[in-house]
Amino acid sequence: MRKIFYALLSTLSAAVLVGSYYFSFQEADAAAAAATTSPTVPVTPMSPAETPTMQASGLRDGTFTGSAAQTRYGAVQVAITVSNGSIIDVQVPAYPSGGGREARINTEAVPQLVSETLQAQSANIDMVSGATYTMTGYLGSLQSAIDQARA
Repeated sequence: MRKIFYALLSTLSAAVLVGSYYFSFQEADAAAAAATTSPTVPVTPMSPAETPTMQASGLRDGTFTGSAAQTRYGAVQVAITVSNGSIIDVQVPAYPSGGGREARINTEAVPQLVSETLQAQSANIDMVSGATYTMTGYLGSLQSAIDQARA
């Protein structure tokens, strides 16, 4: 009786492991397909009425693209648009979106990072939980774009 119990238990465990392995590939393939159809996250720029006036910021008007920052999962690049010394728009033309987990994380993290940047008007923004690598690359590229706007 004991042998039958252990045989059933080991068969069930093996079936769960094989199923988990199989479905992990299905999820990654679906996420990769979704990521290739829309690689950028749409971001709504602030209207001029919502934009805080920061004439003393020292930022020149124009669009500035920061250098691509390499992370463990891929490159992150940020572009800012400055008007009247304020950051009015932030675009993220490149960020890791290849696999299942990082694609899910970044589709939530990137809009939060953009929103934080528009509110802070600098690279001094709050961390986004669960997106440490993307956050590090984002901050590096954002600071590069801000430095270009100050030059």
